[in-house]
Amino acid sequence: MISAGDFKNGITIEVEGNVFQIMEFQHVKPGKGAAFVRTKLKNIISGGVVEKTFRPTEKFPQARIDRKEMQYLYKDGDLYYFMDTENYEQTMLNEEEVGNAMLFVKENEMVKICSYNGNVFAVEPPLFVELEITDTEPGFKGDTATGATKPATVETGATVAVPLFVNQGDTIKIDTRTAEYLSRV
Repeated sequence: MISAGDFKNGITIEVEGNVFQIMEFQHVKPGKGAAFVRTKLKNIISGGVVEKTFRPTEKFPQARIDRKEMQYLYKDGDLYYFMDTENYEQTMLNEEEVGNAMLFVKENEMVKICSYNGNVFAVEPPLFVELEITDTEPGFKGDTATGATKPATVETGATVAVPLFVNQGDTIKIDTRTAEYLSRV
Protein backbone atom coordinates (compact mmCIF):
# COMPACT_ATOMS: atom_id res chain seq x y z
CA MET A 1 0.00 0.00 0.00
CA ILE A 2 1.20 3.47 -0.85
CA SER A 3 -0.25 6.66 0.57
CA ALA A 4 -1.06 9.66 -1.62
CA GLY A 5 1.52 11.68 0.30
CA ASP A 6 4.25 9.34 -1.01
CA PHE A 7 3.31 9.57 -4.72
CA LYS A 8 6.12 9.84 -7.25
CA ASN A 9 6.05 10.05 -11.06
CA GLY A 10 5.96 6.63 -12.75
CA ILE A 11 4.44 4.68 -9.84
CA THR A 12 1.51 2.43 -10.78
CA ILE A 13 -1.45 2.15 -8.41
CA GLU A 14 -4.88 0.54 -8.38
CA VAL A 15 -7.79 2.98 -7.99
CA GLU A 16 -11.41 1.79 -8.11
CA GLY A 17 -10.50 -1.42 -9.94
CA ASN A 18 -8.39 0.33 -12.60
CA VAL A 19 -4.61 0.48 -12.90
CA PHE A 20 -3.12 3.96 -13.27
CA GLN A 21 0.39 5.30 -13.69
CA ILE A 22 1.16 8.63 -12.02
CA MET A 23 2.18 11.11 -14.73
CA GLU A 24 2.28 14.23 -12.53
CA PHE A 25 1.54 15.02 -8.92
CA GLN A 26 1.47 18.15 -6.80
CA HIS A 27 1.07 18.58 -3.04
CA VAL A 28 -1.29 21.51 -2.41
CA LYS A 29 -1.66 23.32 0.93
CA PRO A 30 -4.42 25.90 0.56
CA GLY A 31 -4.72 28.82 2.97
CA LYS A 32 -7.94 27.36 4.37
CA GLY A 33 -8.85 23.72 4.65
CA ALA A 34 -6.84 20.52 4.54
CA ALA A 35 -3.92 19.74 2.24
CA PHE A 36 -4.50 17.51 -0.78
CA VAL A 37 -2.57 15.86 -3.61
CA ARG A 38 -3.51 16.82 -7.18
CA THR A 39 -2.54 14.14 -9.72
CA LYS A 40 -2.65 13.40 -13.43
CA LEU A 41 -3.13 9.65 -13.90
CA LYS A 42 -2.83 7.55 -17.06
CA ASN A 43 -4.94 4.39 -17.32
CA ILE A 44 -2.37 1.83 -18.48
CA ILE A 45 -4.98 -0.43 -20.10
CA SER A 46 -7.04 2.13 -22.07
CA GLY A 47 -4.41 4.89 -22.29
CA GLY A 48 -6.85 7.56 -21.06
CA VAL A 49 -5.59 10.38 -18.83
CA VAL A 50 -7.62 11.67 -15.88
CA GLU A 51 -7.01 14.23 -13.17
CA LYS A 52 -7.89 13.32 -9.58
CA THR A 53 -7.32 14.79 -6.15
CA PHE A 54 -6.63 12.73 -3.03
CA ARG A 55 -6.17 13.34 0.68
CA PRO A 56 -2.50 12.73 1.61
CA THR A 57 -3.55 9.94 4.01
CA GLU A 58 -5.48 7.89 1.42
CA LYS A 59 -3.80 4.55 0.69
CA PHE A 60 -3.82 2.56 -2.54
CA PRO A 61 -2.43 -0.85 -3.46
CA GLN A 62 0.62 -0.56 -5.68
CA ALA A 63 0.07 -2.39 -8.99
CA ARG A 64 2.76 -4.85 -10.02
CA ILE A 65 3.74 -4.34 -13.64
CA ASP A 66 5.83 -7.12 -15.17
CA ARG A 67 8.38 -6.05 -17.78
CA LYS A 68 9.89 -8.94 -19.72
CA GLU A 69 12.61 -8.49 -22.30
CA MET A 70 11.76 -10.30 -25.53
CA GLN A 71 13.14 -10.40 -29.06
CA TYR A 72 10.99 -9.05 -31.88
CA LEU A 73 10.93 -11.72 -34.60
CA TYR A 74 8.64 -10.58 -37.42
CA LYS A 75 5.27 -9.18 -38.45
CA ASP A 76 2.71 -11.33 -40.26
CA GLY A 77 -0.44 -9.48 -41.32
CA ASP A 78 -1.55 -7.54 -38.24
CA LEU A 79 0.25 -9.85 -35.77
CA TYR A 80 3.67 -9.18 -34.28
CA TYR A 81 5.70 -12.18 -33.06
CA PHE A 82 8.07 -11.98 -30.07
CA MET A 83 10.32 -14.62 -28.50
CA ASP A 84 11.45 -15.09 -24.92
CA THR A 85 15.22 -15.60 -25.25
CA GLU A 86 15.39 -17.70 -22.06
CA ASN A 87 12.90 -20.46 -22.88
CA TYR A 88 12.29 -19.72 -26.60
CA GLU A 89 8.51 -19.40 -26.15
CA GLN A 90 6.82 -17.22 -28.74
CA THR A 91 4.18 -14.60 -28.03
CA MET A 92 2.06 -12.88 -30.63
CA LEU A 93 0.40 -9.49 -30.20
CA ASN A 94 -1.97 -7.66 -32.53
CA GLU A 95 -1.50 -4.09 -33.78
CA GLU A 96 -3.93 -2.73 -31.18
CA GLU A 97 -1.81 -4.07 -28.29
CA VAL A 98 1.47 -2.92 -29.84
CA GLY A 99 0.36 0.58 -30.89
CA ASN A 100 3.06 2.87 -32.28
CA ALA A 101 5.84 1.18 -30.31
CA MET A 102 7.11 -0.83 -33.28
CA LEU A 103 7.63 2.16 -35.61
CA PHE A 104 11.39 2.17 -35.00
CA VAL A 105 12.06 -1.49 -34.16
CA LYS A 106 13.81 -3.79 -36.64
CA GLU A 107 13.48 -7.56 -36.66
CA ASN A 108 15.63 -9.39 -34.06
CA GLU A 109 15.86 -6.33 -31.74
CA MET A 110 15.04 -6.59 -28.04
CA VAL A 111 11.92 -4.89 -26.62
CA LYS A 112 10.20 -4.92 -23.23
CA ILE A 113 6.71 -6.44 -23.04
CA CYS A 114 4.70 -4.84 -20.19
CA SER A 115 1.90 -6.82 -18.60
CA TYR A 116 -0.43 -6.60 -15.63
CA ASN A 117 -1.87 -9.86 -14.23
CA GLY A 118 -0.73 -11.66 -17.38
CA ASN A 119 -2.47 -9.22 -19.76
CA VAL A 120 -0.10 -7.39 -22.09
CA PHE A 121 -0.88 -3.68 -22.33
CA ALA A 122 2.25 -2.16 -23.89
CA VAL A 123 5.49 -2.77 -25.74
CA GLU A 124 8.48 -0.59 -24.84
CA PRO A 125 11.03 -0.22 -27.64
CA PRO A 126 14.68 0.59 -26.88
CA LEU A 127 15.14 4.26 -25.97
CA PHE A 128 17.51 4.89 -28.86
CA VAL A 129 17.78 3.05 -32.18
CA GLU A 130 20.09 3.31 -35.18
CA LEU A 131 18.31 3.01 -38.52
CA GLU A 132 19.29 3.50 -42.14
CA ILE A 133 17.51 6.10 -44.26
CA THR A 134 15.87 4.43 -47.28
CA ASP A 135 14.28 7.49 -48.89
CA THR A 136 14.80 11.24 -48.64
CA GLU A 137 15.43 14.22 -50.90
CA PRO A 138 19.12 14.80 -51.67
CA GLY A 139 20.97 17.27 -49.47
CA PHE A 140 23.06 20.15 -50.79
CA LYS A 141 26.43 21.40 -49.63
CA GLY A 142 26.08 24.38 -47.31
CA ASP A 143 22.62 23.44 -46.00
CA THR A 144 23.84 22.99 -42.42
CA ALA A 145 23.45 26.55 -41.12
CA THR A 146 19.70 27.03 -41.54
CA GLY A 147 18.48 24.44 -39.03
CA ALA A 148 15.77 23.40 -41.47
CA THR A 149 14.55 19.82 -41.70
CA LYS A 150 13.16 17.49 -44.34
CA PRO A 151 11.17 14.24 -44.07
CA ALA A 152 13.10 10.98 -44.35
CA THR A 153 11.82 7.39 -44.39
CA VAL A 154 13.85 4.89 -42.36
CA GLU A 155 14.19 1.15 -42.98
CA THR A 156 11.23 0.29 -40.71
CA GLY A 157 8.91 2.49 -42.78
CA ALA A 158 8.57 5.32 -40.23
CA THR A 159 9.08 8.96 -41.24
CA VAL A 160 11.42 11.23 -39.27
CA ALA A 161 12.34 14.91 -39.67
CA VAL A 162 16.08 15.12 -40.35
CA PRO A 163 18.48 18.02 -41.10
CA LEU A 164 18.99 18.92 -44.76
CA PHE A 165 22.53 17.49 -44.88
CA VAL A 166 21.39 13.90 -44.13
CA ASN A 167 21.27 11.73 -47.25
CA GLN A 168 19.74 8.45 -48.37
CA GLY A 169 21.86 5.53 -47.14
CA ASP A 170 23.02 7.36 -43.98
CA THR A 171 22.51 5.66 -40.62
CA ILE A 172 20.95 7.91 -37.99
CA LYS A 173 20.25 7.68 -34.27
CA ILE A 174 16.61 8.25 -33.20
CA ASP A 175 15.00 8.80 -29.79
CA THR A 176 11.99 6.42 -29.86
CA ARG A 177 10.07 8.35 -27.16
CA THR A 178 9.88 11.56 -29.20
CA ALA A 179 10.60 10.21 -32.73
CA GLU A 180 13.35 12.83 -33.04
CA TYR A 181 16.56 12.67 -35.02
CA LEU A 182 19.60 12.80 -32.67
CA SER A 183 22.69 12.35 -34.85
CA ARG A 184 24.31 10.58 -37.76
CA VAL A 185 26.18 7.40 -36.91
